[in-house]
Amino acid sequence: MCGRFALTATTEELIEAMSVEGLDEIVARYNIVPTQPILAIIEGESGPPGSNRPNRKAVLIRWGLWPAWVKDPADFPLLINARAETAIGKASFKAAMRHRRILIPASGFYEWYRPPKETGEKSQAYWVRPKRGGIVAFAGLMETWSSAEGSEVDTGAILTASANRSFAAIHDRMPVVISPEDYSRWLDCRTQEPRQVLDLMRSPDEDLFEAIPVSDLVNKVSNMGPEIQARVEAAAAPAVPALTKGKPKDDGQLSLF
Repeated sequence: MCGRFALTATTEELIEAMSVEGLDEIVARYNIVPTQPILAIIEGESGPPGSNRPNRKAVLIRWGLWPAWVKDPADFPLLINARAETAIGKASFKAAMRHRRILIPASGFYEWYRPPKETGEKSQAYWVRPKRGGIVAFAGLMETWSSAEGSEVDTGAILTASANRSFAAIHDRMPVVISPEDYSRWLDCRTQEPRQVLDLMRSPDEDLFEAIPVSDLVNKVSNMGPEIQARVEAAAAPAVPALTKGKPKDDGQLSLF
């Protein structure tokens, strides 16, 4: 699952990694939580004839998707994640899957290992980052919700898949990551139907991420500095990486962590 993440790259690094134009100066964010604004990359208008450079735009959206048909968001669940296995057919996501696929740049994400209750051990937070550094792009979906008064809010969710074997000891879900060579295909909702991008909606390669045990500072939304990513000795440590047999247990669509 993905209920917290970070984006600490510079503006220049984002422009280079995502081939995005017109990006305003951004600040490092170490503890991004649901309902906050997040950066999303969308496909722009067609570029000049003969141009091979992608034409992408950066927009801010609310993390927590509201389908267009929702009348009162206060009565609607918080959809921060969309399950890759069911997003195409699920009422909340199928329109976005067809028309509004996005990329959500990140420097990594946080996850909590929760040991069995009988052990008496406390939960352990992990900072999960690319082994080679840099930026990853989570697969995302976007919807624009309109109120009865006519105001509009752009909202979004992160797609998740079953955890790969390296990560399954910590949690059974993880974000779907789109590789740079597939950015254009994922964003192209004009010629690429949802069934044509199904192969992209899978767990990341096992060697992409490393999991760093961190303190419980990350648990508090008010803690927003780089200290929350400092390595600590794990209080409850599963084997990382871990090889697990069979399919990881699924704990439900709306679980935050």
